[in-house]
Amino acid sequence: MAELIFFSGTMDCGKSTLALQMDYNHRARGRGGVRFSRNDRAGESRISSRLGLETDAVEVLDSTDFWEEVMIRRTQGRRVDYLICDEAQFYTPEQVEQLAKVVDEIDVDVFAFGITADFRTRLFPGSQRLIELADRVQVLQVEALCWCGRRATHNARTVDGVMVTEGAQVVVGDVDMVVEAAAPEAGHVPVVGYETLCRRHFMRRVTAHGASLMAQQDQLLPFDVDACLWRGSGGLGEKHGGDGEG
Repeated sequence: MAELIFFSGTMDCGKSTLALQMDYNHRARGRGGVRFSRNDRAGESRISSRLGLETDAVEVLDSTDFWEEVMIRRTQGRRVDYLICDEAQFYTPEQVEQLAKVVDEIDVDVFAFGITADFRTRLFPGSQRLIELADRVQVLQVEALCWCGRRATHNARTVDGVMVTEGAQVVVGDVDMVVEAAAPEAGHVPVVGYETLCRRHFMRRVTAHGASLMAQQDQLLPFDVDACLWRGSGGLGEKHGGDGEG
Protein backbone atom coordinates (compact mmCIF):
# COMPACT_ATOMS: atom_id res chain seq x y z
CA MET A 1 0.00 0.00 0.00
CA ALA A 2 1.21 3.50 -0.85
CA GLU A 3 2.01 5.93 1.97
CA LEU A 4 2.35 9.65 2.61
CA ILE A 5 5.47 10.03 4.76
CA PHE A 6 6.69 13.34 6.15
CA PHE A 7 10.39 13.49 7.02
CA SER A 8 10.96 16.50 9.25
CA GLY A 9 13.76 18.19 11.13
CA THR A 10 15.57 21.48 11.56
CA MET A 11 17.71 23.05 8.89
CA ASP A 12 21.07 21.37 8.36
CA CYS A 13 19.90 17.86 9.35
CA GLY A 14 20.13 16.24 5.91
CA LYS A 15 16.56 16.37 4.58
CA SER A 16 17.51 17.16 0.97
CA THR A 17 20.35 14.63 1.10
CA LEU A 18 17.88 11.94 2.15
CA ALA A 19 15.43 13.05 -0.54
CA LEU A 20 18.05 12.58 -3.24
CA GLN A 21 19.17 9.25 -1.77
CA MET A 22 15.60 7.92 -1.69
CA ASP A 23 15.02 9.03 -5.27
CA TYR A 24 18.19 7.20 -6.34
CA ASN A 25 17.22 4.02 -4.47
CA HIS A 26 13.73 3.87 -6.00
CA ARG A 27 14.96 4.60 -9.53
CA ALA A 28 17.62 1.91 -9.15
CA ARG A 29 14.82 -0.59 -8.53
CA GLY A 30 13.01 0.39 -11.72
CA ARG A 31 10.38 2.65 -10.19
CA GLY A 32 9.39 5.88 -11.91
CA GLY A 33 9.10 9.08 -9.92
CA VAL A 34 8.92 12.86 -10.06
CA ARG A 35 11.01 15.25 -7.99
CA PHE A 36 9.38 18.45 -6.71
CA SER A 37 10.84 21.35 -4.75
CA ARG A 38 10.13 24.96 -3.86
CA ASN A 39 12.44 27.85 -2.93
CA ASP A 40 15.58 25.70 -2.93
CA ARG A 41 18.78 27.52 -2.00
CA ALA A 42 20.29 26.57 -5.38
CA GLY A 43 17.53 28.34 -7.30
CA GLU A 44 14.36 27.46 -9.14
CA SER A 45 13.65 23.87 -10.22
CA ARG A 46 16.47 22.35 -8.18
CA ILE A 47 16.97 20.06 -5.20
CA SER A 48 20.34 20.66 -3.58
CA SER A 49 22.14 19.30 -0.54
CA ARG A 50 24.80 21.07 1.50
CA LEU A 51 27.01 18.05 0.83
CA GLY A 52 27.21 19.22 -2.79
CA LEU A 53 24.60 16.92 -4.32
CA GLU A 54 22.18 18.62 -6.70
CA THR A 55 19.66 17.65 -9.36
CA ASP A 56 16.77 19.04 -11.36
CA ALA A 57 13.21 19.14 -10.05
CA VAL A 58 9.79 20.52 -10.86
CA GLU A 59 9.29 23.89 -9.16
CA VAL A 60 6.14 23.99 -7.05
CA LEU A 61 4.06 27.15 -7.46
CA ASP A 62 0.88 28.26 -5.70
CA SER A 63 -0.96 27.13 -8.84
CA THR A 64 0.58 23.63 -8.86
CA ASP A 65 -1.96 20.81 -8.61
CA PHE A 66 -0.25 17.52 -7.73
CA TRP A 67 -3.22 15.44 -8.88
CA GLU A 68 -3.03 17.04 -12.32
CA GLU A 69 0.77 16.69 -12.40
CA VAL A 70 0.47 12.93 -11.94
CA MET A 71 -2.51 12.52 -14.28
CA ILE A 72 -0.79 14.42 -17.12
CA ARG A 73 2.27 12.21 -16.90
CA ARG A 74 0.30 8.99 -16.72
CA THR A 75 -1.88 9.89 -19.72
CA GLN A 76 1.38 10.49 -21.61
CA GLY A 77 2.42 6.93 -20.81
CA ARG A 78 5.02 7.89 -18.22
CA ARG A 79 5.36 5.74 -15.13
CA VAL A 80 4.75 7.51 -11.81
CA ASP A 81 5.17 5.27 -8.77
CA TYR A 82 6.33 7.86 -6.25
CA LEU A 83 6.83 11.58 -5.65
CA ILE A 84 9.78 13.25 -3.92
CA CYS A 85 8.53 16.51 -2.39
CA ASP A 86 11.36 18.61 -0.97
CA GLU A 87 10.90 21.90 0.94
CA ALA A 88 7.35 20.73 1.65
CA GLN A 89 6.90 23.32 4.39
CA PHE A 90 6.33 25.87 1.61
CA TYR A 91 3.45 23.93 0.03
CA THR A 92 -0.11 25.09 0.64
CA PRO A 93 -2.48 23.02 2.79
CA GLU A 94 -4.53 22.36 -0.33
CA GLN A 95 -1.49 20.95 -2.09
CA VAL A 96 -0.83 18.63 0.85
CA GLU A 97 -4.41 17.39 0.53
CA GLN A 98 -3.75 16.75 -3.16
CA LEU A 99 -0.74 14.65 -2.19
CA ALA A 100 -2.91 12.61 0.18
CA LYS A 101 -5.41 12.06 -2.63
CA VAL A 102 -2.63 10.85 -4.94
CA VAL A 103 -1.65 8.27 -2.31
CA ASP A 104 -5.17 7.10 -1.55
CA GLU A 105 -6.75 7.11 -5.01
CA ILE A 106 -3.98 5.97 -7.36
CA ASP A 107 -1.48 4.27 -5.01
CA VAL A 108 1.46 6.62 -5.55
CA ASP A 109 3.98 6.87 -2.69
CA VAL A 110 4.70 10.42 -1.52
CA PHE A 111 7.90 11.19 0.38
CA ALA A 112 7.77 14.76 1.72
CA PHE A 113 10.71 16.52 3.34
CA GLY A 114 10.54 19.77 5.23
CA ILE A 115 11.02 21.94 8.29
CA THR A 116 8.22 21.77 10.84
CA ALA A 117 8.39 25.24 12.40
CA ASP A 118 9.62 28.65 11.25
CA PHE A 119 12.03 31.07 12.92
CA ARG A 120 9.23 32.16 15.28
CA THR A 121 8.61 28.51 16.33
CA ARG A 122 5.25 28.59 14.53
CA LEU A 123 4.21 25.70 12.30
CA PHE A 124 4.39 26.27 8.57
CA PRO A 125 0.87 25.76 7.11
CA GLY A 126 2.14 23.03 4.79
CA SER A 127 3.95 21.22 7.61
CA GLN A 128 0.93 21.45 9.87
CA ARG A 129 -1.28 19.83 7.23
CA LEU A 130 1.32 17.13 6.62
CA ILE A 131 1.41 16.30 10.33
CA GLU A 132 -2.39 16.08 10.30
CA LEU A 133 -2.64 13.86 7.21
CA ALA A 134 0.59 11.86 6.90
CA ASP A 135 0.59 8.11 7.44
CA ARG A 136 3.90 8.57 9.21
CA VAL A 137 5.94 11.50 10.48
CA GLN A 138 9.61 10.69 10.89
CA VAL A 139 12.08 13.00 12.61
CA LEU A 140 15.47 12.64 10.93
CA GLN A 141 18.09 10.91 13.04
CA VAL A 142 20.96 13.12 11.86
CA GLU A 143 20.97 15.82 14.52
CA ALA A 144 21.83 19.41 13.65
CA LEU A 145 23.89 21.07 16.38
CA CYS A 146 23.69 24.37 18.21
CA TRP A 147 26.91 26.38 18.51
CA CYS A 148 27.17 25.09 22.11
CA GLY A 149 27.23 21.47 20.96
CA ARG A 150 23.73 20.53 22.11
CA ARG A 151 21.16 19.13 19.70
CA ALA A 152 19.60 21.95 17.69
CA THR A 153 15.82 22.04 17.88
CA HIS A 154 14.98 25.47 16.45
CA ASN A 155 15.74 27.52 13.36
CA ALA A 156 16.82 31.09 14.08
CA ARG A 157 16.78 33.82 11.44
CA THR A 158 19.58 36.39 11.55
CA VAL A 159 19.90 39.75 9.82
CA ASP A 160 23.52 40.85 9.54
CA GLY A 161 24.37 38.27 12.20
CA VAL A 162 21.70 39.35 14.68
CA MET A 163 18.75 37.09 15.58
CA VAL A 164 15.30 38.44 14.68
CA THR A 165 11.85 37.19 15.66
CA GLU A 166 9.67 39.31 13.38
CA GLY A 167 9.22 39.45 9.63
CA ALA A 168 7.78 37.47 6.73
CA GLN A 169 7.50 33.74 7.32
CA VAL A 170 9.29 32.84 4.08
CA VAL A 171 12.65 34.50 3.38
CA VAL A 172 15.16 32.29 1.58
CA GLY A 173 18.59 32.12 3.21
CA ASP A 174 21.12 29.54 4.33
CA VAL A 175 22.93 28.37 7.44
CA ASP A 176 26.27 28.65 5.64
CA MET A 177 26.21 32.45 5.79
CA VAL A 178 28.63 34.00 8.26
CA VAL A 179 28.03 37.70 8.72
CA GLU A 180 29.73 40.08 11.10
CA ALA A 181 27.15 42.39 12.67
CA ALA A 182 28.06 46.04 12.21
CA ALA A 183 26.47 49.46 12.30
CA PRO A 184 24.30 49.90 9.18
CA GLU A 185 25.64 52.21 6.52
CA ALA A 186 23.85 54.24 3.89
CA GLY A 187 22.77 51.95 1.08
CA HIS A 188 23.53 48.83 3.11
CA VAL A 189 21.48 45.78 2.08
CA PRO A 190 20.82 43.54 5.12
CA VAL A 191 21.99 39.94 4.72
CA VAL A 192 19.56 37.26 5.86
CA GLY A 193 20.93 34.01 7.22
CA TYR A 194 19.80 31.15 9.42
CA GLU A 195 21.28 29.36 12.38
CA THR A 196 20.18 26.21 14.20
CA LEU A 197 19.99 26.58 17.99
CA CYS A 198 19.05 24.47 20.98
CA ARG A 199 15.87 25.58 22.76
CA ARG A 200 17.81 27.21 25.60
CA HIS A 201 19.78 29.51 23.35
CA PHE A 202 16.88 30.15 21.00
CA MET A 203 14.75 31.38 23.90
CA ARG A 204 17.62 33.58 25.08
CA ARG A 205 18.49 34.68 21.54
CA VAL A 206 22.10 33.65 22.03
CA THR A 207 23.47 33.07 18.54
CA ALA A 208 27.05 32.13 17.71
CA HIS A 209 27.69 35.83 17.11
CA GLY A 210 26.27 36.75 20.53
CA ALA A 211 28.31 34.05 22.21
CA SER A 212 31.42 35.38 20.48
CA LEU A 213 30.71 38.84 21.87
CA MET A 214 30.44 37.43 25.36
CA ALA A 215 33.71 35.54 24.97
CA GLN A 216 35.48 38.76 23.95
CA GLN A 217 34.59 40.58 27.17
CA ASP A 218 37.44 41.15 29.61
CA GLN A 219 35.30 40.00 32.53
CA LEU A 220 34.15 36.43 32.84
CA LEU A 221 30.37 36.31 32.84
CA PRO A 222 27.80 33.85 34.15
CA PHE A 223 26.87 31.55 31.28
CA ASP A 224 23.17 32.28 31.68
CA VAL A 225 23.48 35.97 30.79
CA ASP A 226 21.42 36.76 27.71
CA ALA A 227 23.73 37.76 24.85
CA CYS A 228 21.03 40.12 23.61
CA LEU A 229 21.86 42.44 26.51
CA TRP A 230 25.36 43.05 25.18
CA ARG A 231 26.24 45.99 23.00
CA GLY A 232 26.78 44.85 19.44
CA SER A 233 24.42 41.91 19.72
CA GLY A 234 21.54 43.90 18.25
CA GLY A 235 19.28 42.92 21.13
CA LEU A 236 17.73 44.78 24.03
CA GLY A 237 20.96 46.45 25.04
CA GLU A 238 21.19 48.81 22.07
CA LYS A 239 19.10 50.65 19.54
CA HIS A 240 18.51 49.42 16.00
CA GLY A 241 19.53 51.60 13.10
CA GLY A 242 17.78 54.76 14.29
CA ASP A 243 14.32 53.23 14.51
CA GLY A 244 13.90 54.61 18.01
CA GLU A 245 13.37 51.21 19.65
CA GLY A 246 15.61 49.87 22.38
